[in-house]
Amino acid sequence: MTNILTKTTGIAMYMTAGYLNEGDLAVDATCGNGHDTLSLALAVGKSGSVLALDLQKKAVLATEELLTLHGVENVIVKQENFVNIKEAAQREFPGRQPSAVIFNLGYLPGGDKSFTTKKEDTLAAAKAALELVRPGGIITLVLYSGHAEGAEEKAELLTMARELPADRYHAVYTSLLNQKKDPPEVLFITKKK
Repeated sequence: MTNILTKTTGIAMYMTAGYLNEGDLAVDATCGNGHDTLSLALAVGKSGSVLALDLQKKAVLATEELLTLHGVENVIVKQENFVNIKEAAQREFPGRQPSAVIFNLGYLPGGDKSFTTKKEDTLAAAKAALELVRPGGIITLVLYSGHAEGAEEKAELLTMARELPADRYHAVYTSLLNQKKDPPEVLFITKKK
């Protein structure tokens, strides 16, 4: 077995995939280079669907290229702001609720580091995802606090999570405690049935 504790994104996807079954709908709110999108597509199987969003055209193209390389056809990739996550999902998959929504925040790996997710938009998108996800589903947010905007984004999201009603949600926050240089952390929120 692979040691998933060595890579934060591995922890995030391992937990997220545990909430997905063949035929489910999943949403990658920040598709980046497409790795999370590909993992979600494999987790929901050929009868499932994935909606992948990113504001940057470069990310959309990279995701489409990776999916084509792996012969994956059950994904709709859109260049769209994740603030519109609820509307985009309802437009593309009317009447369906995703079992999982994942956010990999910060900036595009290998891209312009000055173009990053912003706390106001991320908070709005996370709240929309809470409404969108089905009961029993999960929202996964990979947090990068090693830059100023990321630290503010993390603080806002953790405050939001702490204030969620305990009778409707579970919120879990993970951190790699003995790692240096602000390693990524993960916030998991499940919606109770």
